[in-house]
Amino acid sequence: MSDFKKALEALRKDLPAGTPPKPQQPKGPARAVVRMERKGRGGKEVTVVEQLEHVDLDKLLKELKNALGCGGAVENGTLVLQGDQRKRLPAILEAKGVRKVIVG
Repeated sequence: MSDFKKALEALRKDLPAGTPPKPQQPKGPARAVVRMERKGRGGKEVTVVEQLEHVDLDKLLKELKNALGCGGAVENGTLVLQGDQRKRLPAILEAKGVRKVIVG
């Protein structure tokens, strides 16, 4: 072993301990499809969020309703929010961990 390597080995024990790795946060759903719907709802506009997989829909619905200041419900595995929320919703979903938001 060269003198340089010996000197480095001697200095290694004086180094501070490394920081522990950060725990990985669970990833959000891969994508969400957001669309506006009026049919079958008496002419009222609603925003439908579909294809959210492996998510607690009730918890997410409550968070979205609070953030948007609107009403909503879970219907057949989709989120239904009152009003046209297509402009505001993608930024909120991405902040919640959804990797790709498709607005239709």
